[in-house]
Amino acid sequence: MSRGPPERLMRELEGEVTRLCAARGHALPDTTVACMVKSVLLDPRNGCPTDGPLTTKDVEELQERCLHELREECSLTLDTIKMQLYFNVNYTSRPEFLDRMQQETERKLSPLRTEITDTWGKTSKELNDLYRKIITYILLSSGMGSPTDVKAEGEAAAALRSIFPLTGLVGFMVLLNRDKELQLHELDSIVTGIRLFNSARRKRGEEVNVWNLVPGHEDLPLISKEIESELTAFQCLVWRYTALLEKLTVGDSLPGECDVSIVLLKLALYNVRQHEAFLKRLLVEAHLCCKHIETLQTQFLPHVNFLKAATKSKSAVYTEEVFPWFKVLSKVWSGLHSEAERLDSLNNIRLNLQSFIAYQDKVFSEAHLDGLLEASEVKTDEQRMAQSSDERIVPAEMKPQEWLLPETMALFNEVQLQFNGACGYTLVKRGGLLLPGNPHIGVLKHKDKFYVFSSKDAAMKFAKSPDDFIAEVEEKAKLSPELIQLLNLSQQPPWVSPYSEMQPEESVLMKPTITRESCTQTDIHPIETNIVKSYEWNEWELRRKAIKLANIRVKMTHSTQTDRSYMRRENDTQTWLPKDAACQTKRDGETTMPKPLVYVSGLRGRREGPVVKTDLTRSIDE
Repeated sequence: MSRGPPERLMRELEGEVTRLCAARGHALPDTTVACMVKSVLLDPRNGCPTDGPLTTKDVEELQERCLHELREECSLTLDTIKMQLYFNVNYTSRPEFLDRMQQETERKLSPLRTEITDTWGKTSKELNDLYRKIITYILLSSGMGSPTDVKAEGEAAAALRSIFPLTGLVGFMVLLNRDKELQLHELDSIVTGIRLFNSARRKRGEEVNVWNLVPGHEDLPLISKEIESELTAFQCLVWRYTALLEKLTVGDSLPGECDVSIVLLKLALYNVRQHEAFLKRLLVEAHLCCKHIETLQTQFLPHVNFLKAATKSKSAVYTEEVFPWFKVLSKVWSGLHSEAERLDSLNNIRLNLQSFIAYQDKVFSEAHLDGLLEASEVKTDEQRMAQSSDERIVPAEMKPQEWLLPETMALFNEVQLQFNGACGYTLVKRGGLLLPGNPHIGVLKHKDKFYVFSSKDAAMKFAKSPDDFIAEVEEKAKLSPELIQLLNLSQQPPWVSPYSEMQPEESVLMKPTITRESCTQTDIHPIETNIVKSYEWNEWELRRKAIKLANIRVKMTHSTQTDRSYMRRENDTQTWLPKDAACQTKRDGETTMPKPLVYVSGLRGRREGPVVKTDLTRSIDE
């Protein structure tokens, strides 16, 4: 098997490895297999030929290597890669999540809404079925209970009957579909507001907590605290791994290849560092959700209190006074429901991430780590930065490199630091040790990219040959593919070519070309009111109408058949018969002219004789 284009080669390898894994009882996602194939091709230890085509033996060895990596049950590298892939697939930004949530709600409600707007009930049973469908639509749209919950259905039905009795369906069915959808949306808002107000009114003076109004949401405010607690515990674990690796990798010498414990510690550090980074992102989103919830809670309480005052000791109130407030309550609840769904999704991601860190806990238990640390000092990231903050680079003395300080940079918090803020020099010189960089030492700007370091000495040595250190970091990523995302070397695992097909100026860690499919659908009649009811598609019906308009029933039709038109189409011609016309004047008049008569003599016999002309014309009076 010879090597074709890189993309085709990798697709063939991925397909074959996926098939072999399934045949041996290890069904794996395509993304996991693709990532492992790319990492195996990147790793120079696997002996991927750098010149000449790949032979059949080379391909088989690569396949076996991929299978070995994927089937290994206890692999910290594989666990970290799976964790990264899971997070990339399931975590979405806040706007994208809200958009997906809205699309999913619309997908569920669209068939039911269409069924409601297209139904025309005549019998009592049909009307009752349509009414129940409206109740189901309101429950699904608001998210306040399930249609199978008898209590929630009863509350929604009672609220709906108070504003829209069953007899109102007669007027509802004669509306246009667009007007029906608008009325459905209005009924949904008012009924949801009524249910929220009724639930709040039962508290009888107690401080209303919006999460206690609807069952199933009581524990959501605790999610951010749970994420924060788990993050704190993992940060302690990260600091312990870091302190232990610092102890075992003293100086600038690399660890020995036979020292398996250091290799496992390094992989465990990558595993918990990645988990820590993901928990930080989840915590930021959870705090944002809690902030929005507090804002909506603040808006919710005044509206409830106003409605309580408006309906106190009254058996009936005007709809103009309370319906707008019910709609406001419904809108606030819609925002709270979205935040609840966002918090719930973040919590699910947090729980599922725990399965990817179980193996490192088995390899290095708490007692084992305590024994390895002995009396070593465990420093937090904040303590490291505080100790190194006194070592500052003086930009004026570090020519020709450009050095920046946080206090001299505008919008420093928005600057994207390379290696995700880790020290590249320590990563290279300390056998893959990850130490957070300290921006207060100085930020090196190299080729429009920003680098931070854990100490002043590391910063100065890195600045002497930054390109060499950057290349060595990429080589480290080839040996440990989980570093690609952990250090943010690329947005996703790279689509790479074998080394012999790469250009000298190309980086190994290149972003792939992103493509997407798009389509557009246009409705035949977007606005129903613009449909021309008088439109007729039947040709014979159009002819009938034309004949009727022409009114030729009192006319005469004449047709002629000739030899030439035999077996041809029929031709009909209709004409008006000609009419004789005459004009009579008052007086006839005429004019007579004399007839001229002239006689010429002397024309014959004489050439030069005189010619005599005699006028014999007679007058008309003679």
